[in-house]
Amino acid sequence: MSGLDLLTVGESLVSLRSSGPLAVGGPLTMHLGGAESNVAIGLARLGHRVAWVGRVSDDELGEFVLRHLRAEGVDTSGVRRDPDRPAGLMFLERRTEDVTRVQYHRAGSAGSALSVDDLRGPLAAGPRLLHLTGITPALSDAAHQAATWAAREAVASGTAVSLDVNYRARLWSREDARATLTPLAGYASVVIASADELDLVAEPGADEATAVAALLDRGVRTVLVKLGADGARAYTRDGVTHAPAVPVTAVDTVGAGDAFTAGYLSGQLDGLALVDRLHRAVTLGAFAVAGHGDWEGLPRRDELSLINGSAAGTTLR
Repeated sequence: MSGLDLLTVGESLVSLRSSGPLAVGGPLTMHLGGAESNVAIGLARLGHRVAWVGRVSDDELGEFVLRHLRAEGVDTSGVRRDPDRPAGLMFLERRTEDVTRVQYHRAGSAGSALSVDDLRGPLAAGPRLLHLTGITPALSDAAHQAATWAAREAVASGTAVSLDVNYRARLWSREDARATLTPLAGYASVVIASADELDLVAEPGADEATAVAALLDRGVRTVLVKLGADGARAYTRDGVTHAPAVPVTAVDTVGAGDAFTAGYLSGQLDGLALVDRLHRAVTLGAFAVAGHGDWEGLPRRDELSLINGSAAGTTLR
């Protein structure tokens, strides 16, 4: 794992997608899911050296997860196979053209057993950046301890930390999330959140300006606010920068936030100016919503300009 640009840790899921209501049955298609692995794949496709660490079941479903990550160029050498716990499952139901519902079956999963010992070796390899999400500490006490330990050790060793709040109401309450994520955000140089997640890393009920000011005062260097179809804002001590969304025909919004994060972190690793990092972030977000799947439509580096300025229905010959 030496020479890594980014290390990310968490739970990768087997995602089962339905094109209609689950209650009436029908075919399910099998995919790889998970916020951290989505980010890892997005960065790997752009040519960065990336590793994902977690636990997977020691069966065909665990092999499915590893096979997809390896095929995308993500280092999985630090992954532990767990013979005692099953794979986490995620069911995505396309309930209407505009509404997708998600259900999780991840209690007691291999991924939820992530421990500090799982992370010691990978973090000691000295990645340039450690990426965490608010999902991992919600999975179990052990995973919470592992994420907090990793953030603390990374900062102590000079590795920058990024944190995507990524709140999941099915995993924990807002009060429990705030109690965990507010201190965790103090280790991060970059905090990423949607507007309705910002108070989870600040005081209850804090508006955007108050939450951002509190984070910057605690040493966070950049606060990114995802605005969906309105693009994104980036706050630093120098002020605020806005990037409009790249206009595309949206077909699947699942994974768009992870794509945005991958784009921003790629720009940071490449040493781009803030406005250019934001542009890469919204570009990857646009690729994500314009294709089906969490990560399948994300671009290679030579495809980054593919959708900018292209009219609907464009055919490249």
